[in-house]
Amino acid sequence: MTTMKAVRIHRFGGPEVLMLDDVPWPQPKDDEVLVRVHAASVNPVDYKIRAGSYTVTDDQLPYTLGRDLSGTVELLGTRAHTLKAGDPIFAFIGVDRGTYAEYVVVKAMEMAAKPATIDHVQAAAVPLAGLTAWQGLFDHGQLRAGQRVLVHGGAGGVGHFAIQFAKAKGATVLTTASGSDLDFVRELGADEAIDYKADRFEDRARDIDVVFDLVGGGTQERSWSVLKEGGILVSTLGAPPAEAAIRHKARAAGYRARPNPAQLSEIGQLIDNGQVRVAVARTFALADAGAAQKYLEQEHVRGKVVLQVADKT
Repeated sequence: MTTMKAVRIHRFGGPEVLMLDDVPWPQPKDDEVLVRVHAASVNPVDYKIRAGSYTVTDDQLPYTLGRDLSGTVELLGTRAHTLKAGDPIFAFIGVDRGTYAEYVVVKAMEMAAKPATIDHVQAAAVPLAGLTAWQGLFDHGQLRAGQRVLVHGGAGGVGHFAIQFAKAKGATVLTTASGSDLDFVRELGADEAIDYKADRFEDRARDIDVVFDLVGGGTQERSWSVLKEGGILVSTLGAPPAEAAIRHKARAAGYRARPNPAQLSEIGQLIDNGQVRVAVARTFALADAGAAQKYLEQEHVRGKVVLQVADKT
């Protein structure tokens, strides 16, 4: 039996519970493909799963971590007729599989052609964070050209995409960030960058159509006051309180990102057109996935953290 390396958890806990295991190659069927993983993204959901606080239960252990990747098609399922071995793809996959591995099965409705102008490390940073930003702004926030959006946490993995997507669609973008990241978010296209440690964003932001909340807590509670009547607060951290929305004559939405190949393709086009760039803060080897998660969890990260799985990307 052919085996591969995969990073799995056999119990919940800190970064030390991540194990580099030898496991059998998965086999694609129907419209699935087996993908050789060149790089895999590290996301907050990964350390939440590792800690036992998100989605995965004891009966699913041992469990391979990771939700997105960039790689090349290795084998085709019986109905994967539009692809061929060697095709480069990037994908955001279901929670039933993991991308911290040398190979993973990917379904047709989870992947798109990898952007041609970036390498696999950069491409791996895109799918989950990019779709989270896209769906938050446009599916839930219904952001349109000419509107005003406030992005909380604009220098992070999701936030740095949100700024660029909103600008590409013709919105005016305000964002909160740390003082050291103000130039970075301005370079991404933010019209107004607010140092959340030095300034109160309520004093700088007015008549906002969409607040995109990636921070939660007190930041979310204070955000109602900057929304115009009928505006919406969209959060990745659970649904904001409905009673607060009613009190402020606003709307609220909480959501989890879902795979969407059409949206992933559109994001890829924006990247290839030069309208969106990908910021990778640091890369780690697959065997160092525990250190990568610890870095993301404990440090102030600008952009994304990526595992480089294959030797050449």
